Amino acid sequence: MKIDRSLRPTDLLHPAERVLELGCQKALSLHRGWNPGRGAPVITVRGKYTTRGWTEWTQGFQSGSLLLCYDATGEPRLLRAALEVLGRSFLQVTHTGVHDHGFNNLSSYGNLLRLHGEGRLPSQSETGSELWRTALKVSGAVQASRWAITRDHPPESGYLYSFNGAHSLFIDSIRSMRSLCVSHALGHVLMGENDARINLLRRSIQHCLTTARYNVFYGDSGQPYDRRGRTTHEAIFNTETGEFRCRSTQQGYSPFSTWTRGLAWAILGFAEQLEFLDGLEPAAFHGSKRKTLSIYERAARATCDHYVHDVSALDGIPYWDDGAPGLYQLGDWRNERADPHNRCEPVDASAAAIAAQGLIRLGRYLSKKGKKGDNLYLLAGLSVAKALLSEPYLSLRRGHQGLLLHSVYHRPNGWDHIPKGQTVPCDESSMWGDYHLLELSVLIRRLALGQRYLTFFGCVPTGRQTAHA
Repeated sequence: MKIDRSLRPTDLLHPAERVLELGCQKALSLHRGWNPGRGAPVITVRGKYTTRGWTEWTQGFQSGSLLLCYDATGEPRLLRAALEVLGRSFLQVTHTGVHDHGFNNLSSYGNLLRLHGEGRLPSQSETGSELWRTALKVSGAVQASRWAITRDHPPESGYLYSFNGAHSLFIDSIRSMRSLCVSHALGHVLMGENDARINLLRRSIQHCLTTARYNVFYGDSGQPYDRRGRTTHEAIFNTETGEFRCRSTQQGYSPFSTWTRGLAWAILGFAEQLEFLDGLEPAAFHGSKRKTLSIYERAARATCDHYVHDVSALDGIPYWDDGAPGLYQLGDWRNERADPHNRCEPVDASAAAIAAQGLIRLGRYLSKKGKKGDNLYLLAGLSVAKALLSEPYLSLRRGHQGLLLHSVYHRPNGWDHIPKGQTVPCDESSMWGDYHLLELSVLIRRLALGQRYLTFFGCVPTGRQTAHA
């Protein structure tokens, strides 16, 4: 991709505020017209949101989008609508069958508690804040209970397994480690057999270290598919022995290519974890803080470099998988702007919205440490954001319920709508794409205005991040 080295957050303030204004209209329109009996909205078909497959992992994005718009505008209607959505989704807090608590509950209850801590909510919200704290405590512990042990990398390691079963480690679930971190910071633990007190921070670190070891490549194994920074969607383990067996994918093209949204989850996940862990005392780590952060940083740098240099087009927007079989027909696609209406393979703008935020966060983290490459990552994130905050990715049509166009959900399963006259999915939106474009816009707006920096652990009272180590 081509990085605009002149960009600053202030240059994107007006486009970000435009996105937030448009997001308010679309989020309220969806809330008014959505029948909750259908479940959670997932993706659009012909511009209208519908449900689709698997689990209710997008409910938190609906309420979270309303809260992010409220963050920017203070419009009471948005807060009321968000609370109405949350009023019917409390079951997600105790859902033991998914790996999505960081998506659902941090995007909703986490944003609410953060806004409360910032003094942005009505004074009568104090009673509600206790409920939100409890929800976040419970959510982190419930999520941490989906635990499998690995035995081929002593002395102690494991991972939070996906909804596919105990054999399966998804790259996606790194962003659910936020739930464990917040629950820990709020003073909670997971209680196990014989009243064992299981440290949630320690479990989140073990998961991230396992992810960095088995789901991220570093170009040092000598294998032909080992390209530095590429990720695999799924790592498979033998549940009897805990040994690693192979790599796989559910939503990518193959285990040996890069599904770009999985790469984006890794980029953002490792960057956010670095921000959180940096503020903890060394005693919280049950090991070397320096070593842990170095592993996270290595994974973050590698995945960001792979995104910038290998899998994104000239404007920073990726196609859905860098090994997609039709990409060769697009010629030198890395040196041209992404074409959402091409005839061969779909782009995934939602991956770009997720990755842009991770690039910005890693750049800022490295800058604080005075480390090499900080400015490059920050500028890369802003360059991706610049492309997303305008057409053809910003949905301006009033009748279209989505905000970010050209999002892909599940290409192998054929779950994405292909408009008439097109041969690949395009012109549609997703709840995670819309949410992350709004989150990116709030982050840029706050940076441009010099406001409080946006973090997932902003919902934790000052000084509590290091507690209960």
